[in-house]
Amino acid sequence: MTIQRKKIALVTGASAGIGLASAQALAASGYTVYGTSRRPTVAAPKGVRMVVCDVTDEASVRELVAEVLAEAGQIDVLVNNAGLGLTGGAEESSIGQVQALFDVNLFGVMRMTNAVLPSMRARRQGRILNISSVLGLIPAPYSAHYAATKHALEGYSESLDHEVRAFNVRVSLIEPGYIRSTFDQNAVEADAQIAVYDQARAGVRALLDEVMPTAELPEVVAAVVRAAAVDPQPRLRYPAGKLAKQIALLRRFAPAKAFDKSLRKQMRLPA
Repeated sequence: MTIQRKKIALVTGASAGIGLASAQALAASGYTVYGTSRRPTVAAPKGVRMVVCDVTDEASVRELVAEVLAEAGQIDVLVNNAGLGLTGGAEESSIGQVQALFDVNLFGVMRMTNAVLPSMRARRQGRILNISSVLGLIPAPYSAHYAATKHALEGYSESLDHEVRAFNVRVSLIEPGYIRSTFDQNAVEADAQIAVYDQARAGVRALLDEVMPTAELPEVVAAVVRAAAVDPQPRLRYPAGKLAKQIALLRRFAPAKAFDKSLRKQMRLPA
């Protein structure tokens, strides 16, 4: 009799928000889940083994993946969720600050993928789910650098998916809109602020403060992650939540001029 082994999922940035909800959703679906955080956690979520990993550190990433493979024998699903936010005008951040943002949001994904992919290729089986954003589809005033990381992630993921299909490995993007978590509240402020942007920057922050109390919960995104992990016909993009689906539809079909006007109105920018 063949014994069916439990599938293994590895979720980065699993100590809170979307990462935590995704790790718990996968665990509830029968996966053995490893969740990462940069620092040791006091208590692991139910059904999730928390491990320390810094996605900006090549050695940390490779040691973690080697540990999971030695213990579990395989990684079936990789959820690249670890990320940082950055708010401010495009010219208000030093290049060093922007590089640090890319190091987590883009290069961290690449490090994790490069470490996990060889075992998936060898087994000819695997799913890589990259947590993107609607800001990977649309522009976002005063979030230019964060949007740039997500636009880059979208291009990287689409190219990679074409490359690895021959090995029965698929890559998908999960694209949430506003999500009720501490992510936006913990976003880094631009490190070289310019007074002429103070009013507009404050307006964007006020808008976020207004929409967050009624934004969708991380569990909405986690449900999409779980669905994408087992989808027999995996798609490249999975909008997560009502707002994300609306934005994806508008971006695809609305005339550019109308979309631009609507965006500026929503962000309370001058016409």
